[in-house]
Amino acid sequence: MSVRHLTQIELAERWRISPRTLERWRWLRLGPQYLKIGGRVVYSLEDVQSFEAAKRTETSL
Repeated sequence: MSVRHLTQIELAERWRISPRTLERWRWLRLGPQYLKIGGRVVYSLEDVQSFEAAKRTETSL
């Protein structure tokens, strides 16, 4: 079983935001769940996708 993780830089590129924004979100506890291993922050792809799904909005015409 392989779990894919994204670094802060990879996630920032995916969302086209600054890595500092992710740092601020972690401090404010606003972003997706993350793991901190040996001082390195990583995000599980599954958690990122769940966060994205929760933020998805429906628009109707």
